[in-house]
Amino acid sequence: MLETERHRIILSAVQERPVVSVADLCALTGVSEATVRRDIAQLHLAKKLRRVRGGAEAIAPPQFVGINARPFAVNQVINIAQKRAIAQAAVELCEDGDAIIINGGTTTFQMVHPLTTKRLQVFTNSFPIAEHLLKQSKNTVLLPAGAIYREQNIILSPFDADGSSHFYARRMFMGCRGLGPLGLMEGDPLLVQAEQKLIGQADELVVLADSSKFGQRSSLLLCPLSRIHTVITDDGIDDRAAKMLEAAEIRLIVAPVAQSAKKTRAQED
Repeated sequence: MLETERHRIILSAVQERPVVSVADLCALTGVSEATVRRDIAQLHLAKKLRRVRGGAEAIAPPQFVGINARPFAVNQVINIAQKRAIAQAAVELCEDGDAIIINGGTTTFQMVHPLTTKRLQVFTNSFPIAEHLLKQSKNTVLLPAGAIYREQNIILSPFDADGSSHFYARRMFMGCRGLGPLGLMEGDPLLVQAEQKLIGQADELVVLADSSKFGQRSSLLLCPLSRIHTVITDDGIDDRAAKMLEAAEIRLIVAPVAQSAKKTRAQED
């Protein structure tokens, strides 16, 4: 990642939260602690942020606090081939007339391209998913009430009356921060609150998780493995993760990345 792009992400992060730790900025930018500390020092000297012990803070405190999640633009380019393969396999589970929920995220966003040929009722808290489906498909699109978090491109509300309780779905499709023996993990309490509400509105929970997510952990547990019906991942999944899902009696779908790439090129031709 170029220095200018790292600086943009760091400045955006400190505007969303009062204080951002070095570890959080490493996760957002994908670089070492030494590089992040050097970036913070440069931005501090340029008076664009204030360096503090273990991280950085905004010169002017943010009026609207953001959430602890990577920006959509950063996540969108990570493991893109795997995400496309997983999303294609997810859409193959859908039949015309189905009512589904698609939670915001960069893996679930890749569902929009194969969904253009479907006719479904789609409830989503993702602004880009809703926008794409409205412009490019015949699907019926419903959105919850709430505030748009620009960096993550999702709509969230701390209130129960956001409209989601009136929608019933056959399946909910969602990504995650991490997936381990205890269950599905997220990184922010507001995300957990919103996603738990949506999970309760669907018969089946389908998790879209590229193979790297099995090695990631977070302090917040969204739901136990017993609530997950299906996990769709790529062919990089290791035996240990596959056995964990098998022991929990979770249906596992492995999407071959190379095969999906060929299918995507054929569709484009």
